[in-house]
Amino acid sequence: MVFKNILKCLPLVACLGMANVAHADALSDIKARGTLVCGTLGTSEPFSFQDPKTRQVVGYEIDLCNKIAADLGVKLEVKMISVAARIPELAGGRVDLVAANLGWTPERAQQIDYSYQHYVSPQKILIRRDDAGTLKTNADLAGKRVSAVAGSSSESGAKRLIPDVTTVTFKDPPTAFVALQQRKVSGFVGSELMLLKFKQDAESSPVKLDIIEEPLFVEPWGIGMRKGEDGLRNEVNKVLTKLETSGELQTIFDRWFGPDTKFPTKRVFKVEEIKG
Repeated sequence: MVFKNILKCLPLVACLGMANVAHADALSDIKARGTLVCGTLGTSEPFSFQDPKTRQVVGYEIDLCNKIAADLGVKLEVKMISVAARIPELAGGRVDLVAANLGWTPERAQQIDYSYQHYVSPQKILIRRDDAGTLKTNADLAGKRVSAVAGSSSESGAKRLIPDVTTVTFKDPPTAFVALQQRKVSGFVGSELMLLKFKQDAESSPVKLDIIEEPLFVEPWGIGMRKGEDGLRNEVNKVLTKLETSGELQTIFDRWFGPDTKFPTKRVFKVEEIKG
């Protein structure tokens, strides 16, 4: 009887084994499908955001996804996801890659694989200008309330690095920003460029804002993929390395961060393996 039950289970075990093999070869799946599904935020200028004229999602990370798709000889499908959904969408197989302000953390690195770094982000704190006299350093936020996007490294970094801080989380950056303007929190933790955009927008509002100069921490960003997808990871790293060595990455960077953009920034990083 036990032997019969084992025989009945064998086809299921075999099928599960085959499914795992197929699932583990994302690169073959992408090429067979003819489409690379890239998960991105779509709300984070200049990394991924909707062009107000075309309504298309564009940005620095979208350009990188386009380059990867072109190298693989497939079409690119952009799927907008939330910060909190980045790893679940990836783990569930609903996206092939995540290029969505994905900072490296030891916890995330246990769940997913990262490409080489394609950006390095100083994480800073946005405050109201009328509080600048008392909130001069990150340590001055000790014991206070700060907003952050739920599931972000900014949230975990604030908890880790600011003594007795209370983090108030929101589903997206605009709502975390509004909480600061409405005085529900004393600061808003996020990537420097994102905070700079909010600071610029607030100049025409009654509540002016400033950014504490000292970074709370600095994090490398990579493109995320499911664990064990060595073929796909190698292809992504090959594309990023080619863009770096050819100088094309600098061209892409300047398109979004050059002197004539909203976010004039000097590139101080290079494509390389993320060193945890």
